[in-house]
Amino acid sequence: MSTDLGRPAPRLLGNPEPLIPTGPLIPTGPLNTGGPLGGTGVPDDAEPPRGTRSRRLVNVGIVAAGTGVTGLLVGRAAQSVAGDRMAPWILGRASGICAYLLLVALVGMGLLLSHPARSRWRRPSAAVRIRAHVSLAVFTLVFLVLHIVVLATDRYAKVGWWGALLPMASDYRPLPVTMGVISMYSGILAGVTAGFAGRWTARVWWPVHKVAAVGLVLALLHGVFSGADTATLLPLYAVTAAGILVLAGSRYRAAMVAARAERSEQDGLTR
Repeated sequence: MSTDLGRPAPRLLGNPEPLIPTGPLIPTGPLNTGGPLGGTGVPDDAEPPRGTRSRRLVNVGIVAAGTGVTGLLVGRAAQSVAGDRMAPWILGRASGICAYLLLVALVGMGLLLSHPARSRWRRPSAAVRIRAHVSLAVFTLVFLVLHIVVLATDRYAKVGWWGALLPMASDYRPLPVTMGVISMYSGILAGVTAGFAGRWTARVWWPVHKVAAVGLVLALLHGVFSGADTATLLPLYAVTAAGILVLAGSRYRAAMVAARAERSEQDGLTR
């Protein structure tokens, strides 16, 4: 299949590259100027469409409400463990589980962004999916930092700053903690490469960005083997791992089907 100019038509299903913006990862203008986000070609400084301000106010209200609810929950949690010698450990463990769940959602959204069938999905829009991916990355980083700081400063945990930042330097279960350390650095690497999306070609940053999957596996192993409450959390680990495997399998299968269809089409054109 070809266009009127004799050039191959763009692939809608078989493109293995992820859906990325052509500029910064978070669009700053009211409208996109084209590219994978489905822009209309309207300059960024054009007059915002009606309803944009109201939607922004709604978004601000949602963020404010979410911040208030989060502060209330954190306050109640702090009161419930106040005076408990195990409070830092409980906080560190809770923040680690939150970071893991956010990482699962982050990797899942990344799989959806790079899914070969993404062009068929009208809702949520591409811009919303990308913003959600970025937001999940930010929240994951916040809870990861909290997890590290609490455990590194807790004498009972016996992790310390060296153990939290260097492999095999923790007095407490050095191998599982090292898995968490490597997961942290792989996540940072994936985040740094995502910052170059739209500036570097996908052939450069996209293969490195895939280390996020390795980070998720290591984070799962870290949680399973480093926690004293693993037996209680096993259903959580099993469900999240199964969900990511199903989504990854769907993406892989769709990519294989699209690749075979493209090869068949190219063979037909060459005959």
